[in-house]
Amino acid sequence: MFLYNLTLSRPSGIQCAIYGNFSAPKAQEIVVSRGRILELIRPGDNGRLQVILSTDIFGCIRSLAAFRLTGAQRDYIIVGSDSGRTVILDYNKDRNQFNKVHQETFGRSGCRRIVPGQYVAADPKGRACIIGALEKQKFVYVLNRDSAANLTISSPLEAHKSHNIVFHMCALDCGFDNPIFAAIELDYSDADQDPTGDAAAAAQKHLTYYELDLGLNHVLRKWSDPVDNGANLLIPVPGGGDGPSGVLVCAENFLIYRHQGHDEIRTVLPRREDLSGDRGVLIVSYASHKKKAYSFFLLQSEYGDIYKATLVYEGDTVTELKVKYFDTLPVCVSLAVLKTGFLFTASETGNHALYQFVVSTRDWAGYQ
Repeated sequence: MFLYNLTLSRPSGIQCAIYGNFSAPKAQEIVVSRGRILELIRPGDNGRLQVILSTDIFGCIRSLAAFRLTGAQRDYIIVGSDSGRTVILDYNKDRNQFNKVHQETFGRSGCRRIVPGQYVAADPKGRACIIGALEKQKFVYVLNRDSAANLTISSPLEAHKSHNIVFHMCALDCGFDNPIFAAIELDYSDADQDPTGDAAAAAQKHLTYYELDLGLNHVLRKWSDPVDNGANLLIPVPGGGDGPSGVLVCAENFLIYRHQGHDEIRTVLPRREDLSGDRGVLIVSYASHKKKAYSFFLLQSEYGDIYKATLVYEGDTVTELKVKYFDTLPVCVSLAVLKTGFLFTASETGNHALYQFVVSTRDWAGYQ
Protein backbone atom coordinates (compact mmCIF):
# COMPACT_ATOMS: atom_id res chain seq x y z
CA MET A 1 0.00 0.00 0.00
CA PHE A 2 1.31 3.48 -0.93
CA LEU A 3 0.03 6.61 0.78
CA TYR A 4 0.53 10.30 -0.03
CA ASN A 5 0.62 12.88 2.75
CA LEU A 6 -1.03 16.28 2.38
CA THR A 7 -0.72 18.99 5.04
CA LEU A 8 -3.59 21.29 6.03
CA SER A 9 -1.40 24.37 5.61
CA ARG A 10 0.42 24.90 2.34
CA PRO A 11 4.22 25.25 2.53
CA SER A 12 5.39 28.86 2.51
CA GLY A 13 9.16 28.42 2.10
CA ILE A 14 10.56 28.95 -1.39
CA GLN A 15 13.27 26.65 -2.74
CA CYS A 16 13.88 28.42 -6.06
CA ALA A 17 12.41 31.22 -8.15
CA ILE A 18 12.70 32.14 -11.83
CA TYR A 19 11.70 35.28 -13.69
CA GLY A 20 10.14 35.56 -17.15
CA ASN A 21 7.14 36.40 -19.32
CA PHE A 22 4.89 33.37 -18.92
CA SER A 23 1.35 34.63 -19.61
CA ALA A 24 1.91 37.52 -22.02
CA PRO A 25 4.81 39.05 -23.99
CA LYS A 26 5.42 41.95 -21.59
CA ALA A 27 4.12 40.44 -18.37
CA GLN A 28 6.70 40.63 -15.57
CA GLU A 29 6.12 37.41 -13.64
CA ILE A 30 7.89 35.05 -11.26
CA VAL A 31 7.45 31.29 -10.91
CA VAL A 32 8.40 29.91 -7.50
CA SER A 33 8.55 26.41 -6.07
CA ARG A 34 7.41 25.78 -2.52
CA GLY A 35 8.49 22.16 -2.19
CA ARG A 36 5.57 20.45 -3.91
CA ILE A 37 3.68 23.64 -4.87
CA LEU A 38 4.34 25.53 -8.10
CA GLU A 39 3.14 29.14 -8.09
CA LEU A 40 2.91 31.92 -10.65
CA ILE A 41 3.06 35.35 -9.02
CA ARG A 42 2.95 38.84 -10.47
CA PRO A 43 3.64 42.28 -8.96
CA GLY A 44 0.46 44.34 -8.91
CA ASP A 45 0.04 48.04 -9.61
CA ASN A 46 0.05 48.70 -5.88
CA GLY A 47 3.46 47.06 -5.47
CA ARG A 48 2.12 43.91 -3.83
CA LEU A 49 2.58 40.38 -5.14
CA GLN A 50 -0.49 38.64 -6.53
CA VAL A 51 -0.69 34.86 -6.74
CA ILE A 52 -2.08 34.13 -10.22
CA LEU A 53 -1.90 30.35 -10.02
CA SER A 54 -0.94 27.82 -7.37
CA THR A 55 -0.87 24.13 -8.22
CA ASP A 56 0.25 20.97 -6.43
CA ILE A 57 2.56 18.74 -8.46
CA PHE A 58 2.43 15.85 -5.95
CA GLY A 59 6.19 15.56 -5.90
CA CYS A 60 9.36 17.38 -4.91
CA ILE A 61 10.57 20.24 -7.11
CA ARG A 62 14.37 20.31 -7.13
CA SER A 63 15.12 22.97 -9.75
CA LEU A 64 13.49 25.35 -12.22
CA ALA A 65 14.62 27.09 -15.41
CA ALA A 66 12.92 29.39 -17.90
CA PHE A 67 13.63 29.46 -21.62
CA ARG A 68 12.23 31.05 -24.74
CA LEU A 69 12.44 29.79 -28.31
CA THR A 70 14.02 32.15 -30.83
CA GLY A 71 11.37 34.55 -32.08
CA ALA A 72 8.83 33.58 -29.41
CA GLN A 73 7.28 36.09 -27.02
CA ARG A 74 6.56 33.90 -23.99
CA ASP A 75 8.67 31.66 -21.79
CA TYR A 76 8.42 27.97 -21.02
CA ILE A 77 9.30 26.37 -17.68
CA ILE A 78 11.60 23.38 -17.25
CA VAL A 79 11.02 21.50 -13.99
CA GLY A 80 13.58 19.22 -12.39
CA SER A 81 11.92 16.99 -9.80
CA ASP A 82 12.15 13.65 -8.02
CA SER A 83 10.07 11.96 -10.73
CA GLY A 84 13.02 10.95 -12.90
CA ARG A 85 11.57 12.98 -15.75
CA THR A 86 12.17 16.23 -17.60
CA VAL A 87 8.93 18.18 -17.68
CA ILE A 88 8.33 21.32 -19.77
CA LEU A 89 5.33 23.46 -18.79
CA ASP A 90 3.48 26.25 -20.55
CA TYR A 91 1.06 28.61 -18.83
CA ASN A 92 -2.45 28.66 -20.32
CA LYS A 93 -3.92 32.07 -19.66
CA ASP A 94 -7.47 31.19 -20.74
CA ARG A 95 -7.77 28.20 -18.40
CA ASN A 96 -5.37 29.55 -15.75
CA GLN A 97 -3.34 26.38 -15.53
CA PHE A 98 0.05 24.94 -16.42
CA ASN A 99 -0.07 22.73 -19.50
CA LYS A 100 2.41 19.88 -19.75
CA VAL A 101 4.05 20.29 -23.15
CA HIS A 102 6.63 17.51 -22.85
CA GLN A 103 7.51 14.82 -20.34
CA GLU A 104 10.66 12.80 -20.99
CA THR A 105 11.63 9.92 -18.67
CA PHE A 106 15.34 9.32 -18.11
CA GLY A 107 15.74 7.59 -14.72
CA ARG A 108 14.26 6.22 -11.54
CA SER A 109 12.12 8.29 -9.22
CA GLY A 110 13.43 9.75 -5.98
CA CYS A 111 16.08 12.33 -5.08
CA ARG A 112 19.10 10.22 -5.94
CA ARG A 113 22.62 11.49 -6.38
CA ILE A 114 23.12 9.97 -9.85
CA VAL A 115 19.63 10.66 -11.23
CA PRO A 116 19.44 14.10 -12.93
CA GLY A 117 17.08 16.76 -11.66
CA GLN A 118 19.20 18.66 -9.14
CA TYR A 119 20.52 21.09 -11.77
CA VAL A 120 18.68 22.52 -14.78
CA ALA A 121 20.01 25.12 -17.20
CA ALA A 122 18.70 26.38 -20.55
CA ASP A 123 20.52 28.04 -23.42
CA PRO A 124 19.66 31.80 -23.52
CA LYS A 125 18.53 31.43 -27.14
CA GLY A 126 16.24 28.52 -26.23
CA ARG A 127 18.00 25.96 -28.43
CA ALA A 128 18.92 23.38 -25.79
CA CYS A 129 18.74 22.57 -22.11
CA ILE A 130 20.78 20.42 -19.74
CA ILE A 131 19.56 18.53 -16.70
CA GLY A 132 22.18 17.13 -14.37
CA ALA A 133 22.62 15.10 -11.22
CA LEU A 134 24.87 15.65 -8.26
CA GLU A 135 27.13 12.96 -9.62
CA LYS A 136 27.97 11.46 -13.01
CA GLN A 137 24.87 11.87 -15.16
CA LYS A 138 23.96 14.81 -17.40
CA PHE A 139 21.46 14.85 -20.25
CA VAL A 140 21.24 17.49 -22.96
CA TYR A 141 18.02 18.00 -24.93
CA VAL A 142 17.77 19.91 -28.21
CA LEU A 143 14.74 22.21 -28.28
CA ASN A 144 13.09 23.24 -31.53
CA ARG A 145 9.71 23.85 -33.15
CA ASP A 146 7.83 21.95 -35.83
CA SER A 147 5.96 23.26 -38.88
CA ALA A 148 2.97 24.11 -36.68
CA ALA A 149 5.22 26.20 -34.35
CA ASN A 150 4.83 23.67 -31.53
CA LEU A 151 7.73 22.99 -29.21
CA THR A 152 9.65 19.79 -29.94
CA ILE A 153 12.29 18.07 -27.83
CA SER A 154 14.96 15.63 -28.99
CA SER A 155 16.11 12.36 -27.52
CA PRO A 156 18.56 12.88 -24.64
CA LEU A 157 22.24 13.27 -25.45
CA GLU A 158 24.55 11.95 -22.77
CA ALA A 159 27.32 14.05 -21.20
CA HIS A 160 28.16 11.64 -18.37
CA LYS A 161 31.45 11.63 -16.46
CA SER A 162 31.87 8.95 -13.82
CA HIS A 163 33.41 9.67 -10.41
CA ASN A 164 32.57 13.36 -10.78
CA ILE A 165 30.68 15.51 -8.27
CA VAL A 166 28.92 18.57 -9.69
CA PHE A 167 28.68 21.65 -7.47
CA HIS A 168 26.85 23.96 -9.87
CA MET A 169 25.84 24.23 -13.50
CA CYS A 170 24.81 27.04 -15.85
CA ALA A 171 24.35 27.81 -19.56
CA LEU A 172 26.71 30.25 -21.26
CA ASP A 173 25.48 33.14 -23.36
CA CYS A 174 27.37 32.61 -26.60
CA GLY A 175 24.97 34.12 -29.12
CA PHE A 176 24.07 31.79 -31.97
CA ASP A 177 27.24 29.71 -31.71
CA ASN A 178 26.92 26.14 -30.49
CA PRO A 179 25.32 26.04 -27.02
CA ILE A 180 27.83 25.65 -24.18
CA PHE A 181 27.11 24.57 -20.61
CA ALA A 182 29.53 25.14 -17.73
CA ALA A 183 29.89 23.09 -14.54
CA ILE A 184 32.04 23.06 -11.42
CA GLU A 185 33.23 19.48 -11.05
CA LEU A 186 35.41 17.48 -8.69
CA ASP A 187 36.94 14.16 -9.70
CA TYR A 188 37.12 11.79 -6.74
CA SER A 189 38.32 8.63 -8.55
CA ASP A 190 41.79 8.81 -6.96
CA ALA A 191 40.38 9.58 -3.52
CA ASP A 192 38.16 6.50 -3.75
CA GLN A 193 41.19 4.25 -4.12
CA ASP A 194 43.42 5.96 -1.53
CA PRO A 195 42.82 4.85 2.08
CA THR A 196 45.34 7.37 3.48
CA GLY A 197 43.25 10.41 2.56
CA ASP A 198 46.11 12.18 0.77
CA ALA A 199 44.35 12.05 -2.59
CA ALA A 200 41.18 13.48 -1.08
CA ALA A 201 43.14 16.38 0.41
CA ALA A 202 44.76 17.06 -2.98
CA ALA A 203 41.51 16.83 -5.00
CA GLN A 204 41.05 19.82 -7.27
CA LYS A 205 37.85 21.38 -8.59
CA HIS A 206 37.63 22.07 -12.31
CA LEU A 207 35.57 24.43 -14.44
CA THR A 208 34.34 22.37 -17.38
CA TYR A 209 32.65 23.40 -20.63
CA TYR A 210 30.27 21.02 -22.42
CA GLU A 211 29.51 22.00 -26.01
CA LEU A 212 26.50 20.80 -27.96
CA ASP A 213 27.40 20.48 -31.63
CA LEU A 214 24.10 21.18 -33.37
CA GLY A 215 25.47 19.93 -36.71
CA LEU A 216 26.65 16.55 -35.43
CA ASN A 217 23.99 16.31 -32.68
CA HIS A 218 26.67 15.40 -30.17
CA VAL A 219 27.86 16.71 -26.80
CA LEU A 220 31.59 16.96 -26.20
CA ARG A 221 33.72 17.97 -23.24
CA LYS A 222 35.25 21.08 -24.76
CA TRP A 223 37.42 22.55 -22.01
CA SER A 224 38.38 21.84 -18.43
CA ASP A 225 40.62 23.96 -16.25
CA PRO A 226 41.44 23.98 -12.51
CA VAL A 227 39.48 26.50 -10.48
CA ASP A 228 39.58 27.74 -6.90
CA ASN A 229 38.66 24.91 -4.52
CA GLY A 230 36.25 27.25 -2.74
CA ALA A 231 34.15 27.68 -5.91
CA ASN A 232 30.46 27.04 -5.28
CA LEU A 233 28.44 29.06 -7.80
CA LEU A 234 28.54 29.98 -11.50
CA ILE A 235 27.00 33.13 -13.01
CA PRO A 236 26.76 33.39 -16.81
CA VAL A 237 28.05 36.62 -18.34
CA PRO A 238 26.15 38.18 -21.27
CA GLY A 239 27.64 37.43 -24.67
CA GLY A 240 26.76 37.31 -28.34
CA GLY A 241 27.34 41.04 -28.92
CA ASP A 242 26.00 42.11 -25.52
CA GLY A 243 29.15 41.21 -23.59
CA PRO A 244 32.32 39.13 -23.46
CA SER A 245 30.54 35.85 -22.54
CA GLY A 246 32.14 33.46 -20.03
CA VAL A 247 31.23 32.93 -16.37
CA LEU A 248 31.73 34.53 -12.99
CA VAL A 249 32.95 31.94 -10.52
CA CYS A 250 31.88 32.67 -6.94
CA ALA A 251 34.48 31.27 -4.54
CA GLU A 252 35.26 31.78 -0.87
CA ASN A 253 36.35 35.44 -0.47
CA PHE A 254 36.80 35.90 -4.24
CA LEU A 255 34.86 36.61 -7.41
CA ILE A 256 36.60 35.30 -10.53
CA TYR A 257 35.94 35.85 -14.22
CA ARG A 258 36.80 32.78 -16.33
CA HIS A 259 36.45 31.95 -19.99
CA GLN A 260 38.21 29.67 -22.43
CA GLY A 261 41.21 31.43 -23.98
CA HIS A 262 41.00 34.36 -21.54
CA ASP A 263 43.20 35.20 -18.57
CA GLU A 264 41.68 34.86 -15.13
CA ILE A 265 40.36 38.12 -13.62
CA ARG A 266 40.03 37.94 -9.84
CA THR A 267 38.76 40.39 -7.25
CA VAL A 268 38.23 40.20 -3.49
CA LEU A 269 34.72 40.29 -2.05
CA PRO A 270 34.16 43.13 0.46
CA ARG A 271 34.18 41.99 4.09
CA ARG A 272 32.56 43.31 7.23
CA GLU A 273 34.95 45.05 9.60
CA ASP A 274 33.90 42.90 12.55
CA LEU A 275 34.22 39.60 10.64
CA SER A 276 37.01 37.44 12.07
CA GLY A 277 39.86 36.49 9.76
CA ASP A 278 39.16 32.76 9.93
CA ARG A 279 35.67 33.18 8.46
CA GLY A 280 35.23 33.40 4.71
CA VAL A 281 32.62 35.09 2.55
CA LEU A 282 30.52 32.84 0.29
CA ILE A 283 27.98 33.94 -2.31
CA VAL A 284 24.69 32.05 -1.87
CA SER A 285 22.37 33.72 -4.41
CA TYR A 286 22.50 36.15 -7.30
CA ALA A 287 20.44 38.05 -9.84
CA SER A 288 21.58 39.39 -13.19
CA HIS A 289 20.08 42.18 -15.26
CA LYS A 290 20.95 42.68 -18.91
CA LYS A 291 20.17 45.53 -21.27
CA LYS A 292 21.68 46.47 -24.60
CA ALA A 293 23.63 49.35 -23.10
CA TYR A 294 24.83 47.74 -19.86
CA SER A 295 24.47 44.81 -17.50
CA PHE A 296 25.13 44.17 -13.84
CA PHE A 297 24.96 41.42 -11.22
CA LEU A 298 23.63 41.48 -7.68
CA LEU A 299 25.33 38.95 -5.41
CA GLN A 300 24.32 38.07 -1.87
CA SER A 301 26.68 36.62 0.71
CA GLU A 302 25.82 34.17 3.46
CA TYR A 303 25.66 37.12 5.87
CA GLY A 304 22.97 38.89 3.84
CA ASP A 305 25.25 41.55 2.30
CA ILE A 306 24.43 42.35 -1.32
CA TYR A 307 27.17 43.37 -3.73
CA LYS A 308 26.89 44.92 -7.16
CA ALA A 309 29.34 43.46 -9.68
CA THR A 310 30.16 44.93 -13.09
CA LEU A 311 32.64 44.03 -15.81
CA VAL A 312 34.86 46.49 -17.65
CA TYR A 313 35.53 45.05 -21.09
CA GLU A 314 36.34 45.96 -24.66
CA GLY A 315 35.10 43.56 -27.30
CA ASP A 316 35.63 40.07 -25.88
CA THR A 317 38.44 41.12 -23.53
CA VAL A 318 37.67 41.80 -19.89
CA THR A 319 40.08 44.23 -18.24
CA GLU A 320 38.54 44.71 -14.80
CA LEU A 321 35.98 43.20 -12.46
CA LYS A 322 34.42 45.65 -10.01
CA VAL A 323 32.52 44.68 -6.85
CA LYS A 324 31.07 47.13 -4.35
CA TYR A 325 28.72 46.91 -1.39
CA PHE A 326 25.09 47.63 -2.24
CA ASP A 327 22.79 46.79 0.70
CA THR A 328 22.02 44.20 3.36
CA LEU A 329 18.88 42.05 3.20
CA PRO A 330 17.78 38.79 4.84
CA VAL A 331 19.62 35.81 3.36
CA CYS A 332 17.79 34.59 0.25
CA VAL A 333 17.68 31.36 -1.72
CA SER A 334 16.78 33.26 -4.91
CA LEU A 335 16.92 36.83 -6.18
CA ALA A 336 15.19 38.23 -9.26
CA VAL A 337 15.53 41.70 -10.81
CA LEU A 338 12.43 42.63 -12.81
CA LYS A 339 12.56 44.98 -15.78
CA THR A 340 9.97 47.16 -14.07
CA GLY A 341 12.47 48.14 -11.38
CA PHE A 342 11.56 45.61 -8.68
CA LEU A 343 13.76 43.19 -6.77
CA PHE A 344 12.11 39.98 -5.58
CA THR A 345 13.80 38.23 -2.66
CA ALA A 346 12.89 34.67 -1.68
CA SER A 347 14.05 34.65 1.92
CA GLU A 348 15.67 31.57 3.39
CA THR A 349 13.99 31.81 6.80
CA GLY A 350 11.78 34.90 6.99
CA ASN A 351 9.15 36.66 4.93
CA HIS A 352 9.66 37.02 1.20
CA ALA A 353 9.77 40.60 -0.03
CA LEU A 354 9.46 42.80 -3.09
CA TYR A 355 11.68 45.88 -3.17
CA GLN A 356 11.64 48.76 -5.62
CA PHE A 357 14.66 50.62 -6.91
CA VAL A 358 14.09 54.35 -6.48
CA VAL A 359 16.68 55.68 -8.95
CA SER A 360 17.58 54.21 -12.32
CA THR A 361 20.74 55.49 -13.97
CA ARG A 362 23.27 53.76 -16.14
CA ASP A 363 26.07 53.87 -13.61
CA TRP A 364 23.68 53.20 -10.70
CA ALA A 365 25.49 55.79 -8.64
CA GLY A 366 22.25 56.81 -6.96
CA TYR A 367 20.58 53.41 -6.69
CA GLN A 368 19.10 52.73 -3.26
